[in-house]
Amino acid sequence: MSWLTRVRNSLPFASKRETPDNLWVKCPRCHEMLFAREYEANLSVCTRCDYHGRIGADARLGQLLDEGFELLPEPVVQEDPLKFRDSKRYTDRLKQARASNPHRDAFTAALGRIQGQKAVVGVQDFTFMAGSMGMAVGTAFCDAAQTAIDENCGFVVVTAAGGARMQEGILSLMQMPRTTVMTRRLKEAGLPYIVVLADPTTGGVTASYAMLGDIHLAEPGALIGFAGQRVIQETIREQLPEGFQRAEYLHKHGMVDMVVHRKELKHELARLLGYLAPAEAA
Repeated sequence: MSWLTRVRNSLPFASKRETPDNLWVKCPRCHEMLFAREYEANLSVCTRCDYHGRIGADARLGQLLDEGFELLPEPVVQEDPLKFRDSKRYTDRLKQARASNPHRDAFTAALGRIQGQKAVVGVQDFTFMAGSMGMAVGTAFCDAAQTAIDENCGFVVVTAAGGARMQEGILSLMQMPRTTVMTRRLKEAGLPYIVVLADPTTGGVTASYAMLGDIHLAEPGALIGFAGQRVIQETIREQLPEGFQRAEYLHKHGMVDMVVHRKELKHELARLLGYLAPAEAA
């Protein structure tokens, strides 16, 4: 160690100032460094370019529901029924996902009110194994829809998923008809089923309950589709138009009813539920 290093290390002001790792957030679109508190206060929307960041289930429920909502019980299903293993065991992947998430799987539902309008709200969390749809997600969706029927209120679902969960194979794909049946039961009961398409909503989720709503809202810039752009492009051997599979493109072509900013989403859902939901008994 040189004399310069010894002197520098002995100085009281020479030590590196330690700062929390979560003090700043980098916007994925414009790469602006945002103060984390301001970013969260702005509903995880970039204050510079208006990019709508991905958020977890608890944050989403807190944004949409009035205070005092009740989380529905999380279903318990058989885990790793196929004893699946790729580079890791499926059970290890579940443990890893749960270590950084307060919920057991990717779909969380709650019963509460949206600006006074009674509703069940289900949220798919992309941070949990890319929001992939397995037996737990399918069962949670069905249970939440049944709660909406029992409570005679609307059902709102916020989707964000990479598709079916490959580790559960055909059992994952079977969730598509299961959830489709529940959307039909909501319709037969005369209850509104509203879908909010968040970024990204793809694969088997898009091919089932995500596109079966009475009304489809989407957040600005959300990626929405079944197959990826590269697969489509290689299949049809044509260049896809700019903005293909984005919320604004789908709205323009009639697949999405409204593109709603996150700040307006709660008010818009309350307005729609007020129009569509059955009147509560006095």
